[in-house]
Amino acid sequence: MVQEYGRYFGMSTCCLRGGCLTGPNHAGVQLHGFLNYLVKCNVEGIEYTVFGYAGKQVRDNIHAEDVASFIHQFYLKPRCGEVYNVGGGKKNSCSILEAFEIVEGFSGRKQKSAYLDRTVVGDHICYYSDFAQNGNSITLLGRSPRSLPRIIEELVTAWQEREKTQLTRHP
Repeated sequence: MVQEYGRYFGMSTCCLRGGCLTGPNHAGVQLHGFLNYLVKCNVEGIEYTVFGYAGKQVRDNIHAEDVASFIHQFYLKPRCGEVYNVGGGKKNSCSILEAFEIVEGFSGRKQKSAYLDRTVVGDHICYYSDFAQNGNSITLLGRSPRSLPRIIEELVTAWQEREKTQLTRHP
């Protein structure tokens, strides 16, 4: 509808189809925001439950600040009836098992996990949006989205800081 109205009425509109948006202020929970929740579990020593697919389900990840920058650039140079896939693409995608390994590398902590041999309704084995192949997305953003290792490092640092703050308040 956004695309049709934009084109039909010459309105500056865009529809953003987001992948897995994340960042240090994201409040990931068990069934939403997997990467942030996974990092939280690792840093706090909480068991992370993997639902099906042997932990090999793949998601792309994009930092919320990259999405905000993209929206700002669109605001500065609006277009009519545009649709953008806003995700990290194949380069910024990983499986849950791969995420365990990357997070452990930054936190220095082994990931505690449990496996349930059932999937979550509506879950896919693989999903990623390629931001780079979406017309003028990269041009509009002005750069490539930040890398997956950088995103994860930032998440780990943010959760470690939260952990220190909690320990300071509640010795």
